[in-house]
Amino acid sequence: MIFLLETVAEVSYIDLIMKGGWLMIPLFLLSIIAVFIFFDRYSYLRSQKKLDSGFFDKLNELIRAGKVDSAINLCESANSSESRILLKGLQNLGRPIRDIHEQMELEGKLEVYKYEGNMYFLGVIAGIAPMLGFIGTISGVIKIFYNISLADNISISLISGGLYEKLITSGVGLTIGIIAYLAYHFLNNKINKITQNWELRCVRFIDLINK
Repeated sequence: MIFLLETVAEVSYIDLIMKGGWLMIPLFLLSIIAVFIFFDRYSYLRSQKKLDSGFFDKLNELIRAGKVDSAINLCESANSSESRILLKGLQNLGRPIRDIHEQMELEGKLEVYKYEGNMYFLGVIAGIAPMLGFIGTISGVIKIFYNISLADNISISLISGGLYEKLITSGVGLTIGIIAYLAYHFLNNKINKITQNWELRCVRFIDLINK
């Protein structure tokens, strides 16, 4: 019993993972892609300029004073997603309120596309990785039963040895899928909070010009 425990302890996690077979290669590539997309989108979100309350106070002051050109210059100099949405509204002043709101919504959607980037593929990886792992396990089980059909004597080692190796692909696939799923929803939640703030600013902007 002690000898068996020592033998199992000698198997490292890397060696164990490598026993998963060739399907570990696409799973490994998917994990790299998922990590790259997450940090790329996360760093992009953190790099976006946030407007302080002073900007909006100045913008409201200029709009109330009828200095539209100065308000446009203020938004252009801010160079942020939120200011570009407000800029679109300022550029359409004089048109019906509904048209102004629609133009601001379209600009907001373009900004959201920039924020999301390739984030869609995180959701794809979250679905594909567990299925690839499951395929590896199924193919391994098929091979095990095929070997059993060829063997004269059925032994526990013949079954368990191949089975635990193939179950590795399912474990790795599920792990990658769960991480990608959490990463996708984490980023999506941050973007939703940003867009909610945009919507609030748009409503206040529409109310201001409507007066």
